[in-house]
Amino acid sequence: MKTRTDKSGFTLIELLVVIAIIAILAAILFPVFAQAKEAAKKTACLSNARQIGLAVKLYIGDYDDGMPIFYAYNSIPPAGQAGHKGTELLLLPYSKNQQIFRSPLDVGSPYLSVDEGLLGGSYDTYWKAYGTSYRFGHCMFSTVAGESSQNNQVYDTTALVNEGAVEFPADTRVIRIEMFPFFSSKADRDCARYGYDCPPPGNYFREWGKTGGSMIFSDSHARYVSGSAQFDEARVDPFGHRSGETNAQSWSGTWYGVCD
Repeated sequence: MKTRTDKSGFTLIELLVVIAIIAILAAILFPVFAQAKEAAKKTACLSNARQIGLAVKLYIGDYDDGMPIFYAYNSIPPAGQAGHKGTELLLLPYSKNQQIFRSPLDVGSPYLSVDEGLLGGSYDTYWKAYGTSYRFGHCMFSTVAGESSQNNQVYDTTALVNEGAVEFPADTRVIRIEMFPFFSSKADRDCARYGYDCPPPGNYFREWGKTGGSMIFSDSHARYVSGSAQFDEARVDPFGHRSGETNAQSWSGTWYGVCD
């Protein structure tokens, strides 16, 4: 009498079919997961931007409408060390949270590895290096001779900014996220318009997000900007000049090169 033996396991063809199905599902779902992850980061970045805008409003309420002192990219000493100069530190008593100056999109840039003040340290984000992922607009914050500084260089001129003098507060950007995708060489050939994706050692660009970034305006509202047209249309000084408006004295040929 013959006995029946049960088969166990899968055949090679069955395994290959399962692997193929998993690969197809992965190819479909991974981009969806990536988009969802970036959308979450964009939302968090915009939330931070709104809180920073409110902190600026609280600051100027205590200083007779005067805007905070301008500092940018100071790395001697870098953020987190005694003596560091950064505009975000002036806002900290009002924000009560240094983390809001860190965008989840911030992945640093090639320049951090060659900045003389950062050598020998571990700085993989602008927030770690300079204290903020957000750029404070030069023309919208107060420059004070002998105090304001950028890239460790102290200014010898004074230009005080009063929020009440801003012509178009809802259209004038005061702060923006550091890196926009249209700063890349694909959109800004020869590094002539925005000055980010340049040959080393002046290469500052790294893609933080694929669609855009947060921008904060003088009336304290924040919104997500997704294209260079919106960026160039924003006003950048109290008099209402637009970022992309012609300025022959600027290195970029626009007001962006003067005020950003």
